[in-house]
Amino acid sequence: MSRTIILLLVLSSIWLSSCTDSKSRILFNGNENKDWQTAGNVSINDSTLILSGPNSRATLKNGEYKDFDLKLVLRTTQNGKGFICFHTDDSGKGYRIAINNDATDPIWWRMTGSLLSVRNLTKSLVKDNQWFTMNIRVEGQSIAVKVNGEPVVEYIEPAHPLRISPNEKCILSNGTISVASKGDGALEFKNISIEALDRKDINIPAQLAIAKDEQNDDILHLHQEDFPVLDYHVHLKGGFTKEAAAKQSRKTGINYAIAPNCGIGFPVTNDIEVFNFLDTMRTQPFILAMQGEGREWATTFSEEARQGFDFVFTDALTFNDLRGQRVHLWVNEEVVINDEQQYMDMIVDRICSVLQEPADVYVNPFFLPEQMNDRYDAFWTEDRIDKVIDALVKSGMALEINELYSIPNKAIIMKAKRAGIKFTFGSNNISPEMGRLEYSIRMKRECNLMQLDMYKPKVKL
Repeated sequence: MSRTIILLLVLSSIWLSSCTDSKSRILFNGNENKDWQTAGNVSINDSTLILSGPNSRATLKNGEYKDFDLKLVLRTTQNGKGFICFHTDDSGKGYRIAINNDATDPIWWRMTGSLLSVRNLTKSLVKDNQWFTMNIRVEGQSIAVKVNGEPVVEYIEPAHPLRISPNEKCILSNGTISVASKGDGALEFKNISIEALDRKDINIPAQLAIAKDEQNDDILHLHQEDFPVLDYHVHLKGGFTKEAAAKQSRKTGINYAIAPNCGIGFPVTNDIEVFNFLDTMRTQPFILAMQGEGREWATTFSEEARQGFDFVFTDALTFNDLRGQRVHLWVNEEVVINDEQQYMDMIVDRICSVLQEPADVYVNPFFLPEQMNDRYDAFWTEDRIDKVIDALVKSGMALEINELYSIPNKAIIMKAKRAGIKFTFGSNNISPEMGRLEYSIRMKRECNLMQLDMYKPKVKL
């Protein structure tokens, strides 16, 4: 091979390397933090960039990025939490990605990977003191977040995004990268790198064509209000797989609590099946709930099995009526009514009995059979409502606002709120066609429900 050819190959190799280097940049590899402007308690120890305690921050110098793929290897210590900010500057503009693996946090709807104020997540896929990777990819109008390679956020910013105070500056633009600690523990980084993306390769008109009209998006508005967006009552049935549920959740921005039906004659009938379900679902991006079916569920499953879920719910739709016959209240053929007022009093008594069972949430609440439902307000008198509300308070259970039946009504919800009862929103889907919590959101607004009115699951990792 001639010297000329060798020289050309060498020069070509150098040129290709320089092109790669111009797009890819190691921001921290365990050696030094000279590329970062720091404030607060920021240090390097054992090849780790450590931000300790609240108000510690590191901002990338000379970092003007628009489209990029940011990769971080990090972990949180106990009480460590904070965020990663991009497209930011000294004015505080840009988006923030949450870092928070504390399942006991009172602000439990901003867990690791959340695109804060736009796609808040109710579950973290990782634990404190566990190293994990996070990828944040910004391409045109698209923002995607992965945790350990699993997608948790997929968002396309429309031409006219909905932003309310204090989120007005939370929009795509360009700017630098920063990481900030806001908890009493620490954020620790082993590696941070970024690759600039070429905007000419991005079809922005195509992205905008499929972006949502956020001005009329009630779910996005809840995120903007910093309200927990969780459907607490979702079933995998009718071909609705966990993969389909995760994809749907990312698309709508609604977090899901997945609940198997557990009881005699239902898909899950014993402890072994409970533990099998939990083993396959614990690493999924869902809160996990148990629906106790029939009045035998509390003795059919051990306390250990029940406690494996993040919360447990049951309803009062199955019981023995005054004849001693098993009744499923939603099955018209099983509902035999001779005296409506007597039957109504029996329903109230059965509800109060159910509220003594070891559940966390009362679902399908204040349900009436079809034969009586057209006079819902007449049957649910003040005395009957008060009796159930008093039993709910004594039980400590939360009250579901149910999408399938649009129950309970506003008057009952207001009474429950005044009594200090917590709430959940629940679709109780009977098919893969999931709604958007329309009734729950309407009741939330009409009854002025706030963040702390919502039930907090006891999430287990």
